Amino acid sequence: MGPVLAGVLQLLALIAALALVHRPLGDYMARVYSSDKHWRVEKWIYKGIGANPATEMRWPAYLRGVLAFSAAGVLFLYLLQRIQGVLPGSLGFASIDPDQAFNTAASFVSNTNWQSYYGEQAMGHVVQTAGLAVQNFVSAAVGMAVAVALVRGFARSRTGDLGNFWSDMVRGVTRILLPLSVVAAIVLVACGAIQNFSGIHEVGQFFNGHSMGGAQEWNGGAVASQEAIKELGTNGGGYFNANSAHPFENPTPFTNLFEIFLLLVIPFTLTRTFGVMVGSVKQGYALLATMATIWVGFVALMMWTEFAHRGPAFEIAGGALEGKEVRFGVGASSIFAVSTTLTSTGAVDSFHSSFTGLGGGIAMLGMMLGEIAPGGVGSGLYGILIMAIIAVFIAGLMVGRTPEYLGKKIGTREIKLAALYILITPTLVLVFTAAAMALPTPGNSMTNSGAHGFSEILYAYTSGANNNGSAFAGLNADTQWFNTTIGLAMLLGRFLPMVFVLALAGSLAEQKPVPVTAGTLRTEKPLFTGLLVGAILIITGLTYFPALALGPLAEGLAA
Repeated sequence: MGPVLAGVLQLLALIAALALVHRPLGDYMARVYSSDKHWRVEKWIYKGIGANPATEMRWPAYLRGVLAFSAAGVLFLYLLQRIQGVLPGSLGFASIDPDQAFNTAASFVSNTNWQSYYGEQAMGHVVQTAGLAVQNFVSAAVGMAVAVALVRGFARSRTGDLGNFWSDMVRGVTRILLPLSVVAAIVLVACGAIQNFSGIHEVGQFFNGHSMGGAQEWNGGAVASQEAIKELGTNGGGYFNANSAHPFENPTPFTNLFEIFLLLVIPFTLTRTFGVMVGSVKQGYALLATMATIWVGFVALMMWTEFAHRGPAFEIAGGALEGKEVRFGVGASSIFAVSTTLTSTGAVDSFHSSFTGLGGGIAMLGMMLGEIAPGGVGSGLYGILIMAIIAVFIAGLMVGRTPEYLGKKIGTREIKLAALYILITPTLVLVFTAAAMALPTPGNSMTNSGAHGFSEILYAYTSGANNNGSAFAGLNADTQWFNTTIGLAMLLGRFLPMVFVLALAGSLAEQKPVPVTAGTLRTEKPLFTGLLVGAILIITGLTYFPALALGPLAEGLAA
């Protein structure tokens, strides 16, 4: 079987698996967020945190819950890292430096999981499990809660109530993320991923091409359980520095495909949840078709760039294999790279810096779209709903009609909030990238010059501000400048958009539904899907094309 055919077959198998679970999982998540009953363990949690799950919240109260909980998470994780040296199970590792502790705390609480450290050489068992793994669950649950609040804004009328943040967040963990992660972890352990709390031990002797020598030291850890939620919650932080290219995290080609499935399943399936909750599954299918069109298109482009043969070396290898794990090959690595950058995952099974110039640009563009195809857990859904509002507004301008979406008028207030949402992330990316390129100190972290060096820095801030977390490689980001500025980009890129999303949800919930007429734009039809795809690509292209032209496009066209 040729490598191209193998990649296509893996893509088809992945699509089939996602289609199989789409309806049952989507319906189940809709029931989770619509039920008025609470599990006993959930009642214990509410009692412990002093929350009343029956209290309905307007958008300012819902936002205060999101920000207060996330701020507490940043502070706790920061302090946990700062005292690591005196904690049991630290494996002898020292406490984390202040700037790196801030960066890591901001990273995991914002669902970014950007890592400027070597996991197996910096973090002990307590920080990994009680700190990082816990944030993998709750940060994903926060994103889902905000998405559900926006869905309620469309579904409800003549009220400003959006539900209860504490109830939505706890249910996301106890009823969705935790059960699915347990099943996924069992599958990974059965396939060879490790799960233990062993200390550091020496691993054999290695053949260096001439003689035996060079023993290595490895530590174990609760890897499979963290790997499960890192993918399922679109987090991405690896237990080991090699991330999902490490055989302890991703042992076989099957686990590689399974991990891609995990990082895609909830974002794609939330479109079904959306359709059920607003009373029209066709609306959910329109969003699903938009996401799927972009995702499949990007996978096809990535495979084409990475399988393109230029010279005898590529022909012998069967594609651009530099920086890719030979266990998986070009096809699987291409699917993983596109899936991880079109979601807010950040997990990698290959070095994106080693992709072809155009391939690296495709991965970067996937994040620049706002990670909405299918996007992060929760953030992908509310991101594409914002773009749907923009598309409806554009259509309204074309025909001279007041724009409407799902029976709600898109007026001045709504379009301003949507515009602010789509402007905040590009502003962070471009401003921080320009500052890093203009100042001498950040430039010293670049290991490459020219277009590729610029791509390293542009990718870093794109990854941080979009809460992705994957790295281009080749950039030394463990400096005070990058730890601080990328940390700020992650926090602002996560929580400022949530302000606008929840304000928009509150505005929509207060509206009286508008009846459907002959002039109403049918947003469940293929025509609207095409309009939405076009709006996403055009808005992103106009925003980022000059920066892309200086980096990956210049490098790719010069090759």
